[in-house]
Amino acid sequence: MVLTQKESMLLNDLKTQEQTCIEKYERYAADACDRRLGTLFWDLSQVERGHLSKINAILAGKDVTGSAESPSVPNEDFKDNPTYTAMSEGEDKNTDSYLCQDALQMEKHVSSIYDTVIFECTTQELRDLLAEIQRDEQNHGKRIYDYMSANGMYS
Repeated sequence: MVLTQKESMLLNDLKTQEQTCIEKYERYAADACDRRLGTLFWDLSQVERGHLSKINAILAGKDVTGSAESPSVPNEDFKDNPTYTAMSEGEDKNTDSYLCQDALQMEKHVSSIYDTVIFECTTQELRDLLAEIQRDEQNHGKRIYDYMSANGMYS
């Protein structure tokens, strides 16, 4: 795939965003007080690695059509067994709530950047690939929201 100068610049910006997501999710996985939240963050970091790999392949001029799917995040229903209640207080819940709030804001930001880049792409193939990654980012936000909602962290 031949990229325009603008596409290359925008994809390099996305590359930086994905690297930041990976770093944050790996740190947050280690910092989370709730083991299930730590696992969620770790799983999200692995999906972000798949996104970074696809972006690197595009930048290298490789055909990413038909490439392996990014790992998926198990769709755990946090409502069935929340770690915290809406009334719980304490440092662990505050820490996990902070991590979730920051991660959710990050996903909203990254999704909006993908939205902008998609509109700037000249080929449908590239737009479709980036739209697929953007859907993943939106699903990441949904998973974080689900955790927060079930654990009394989102109103």
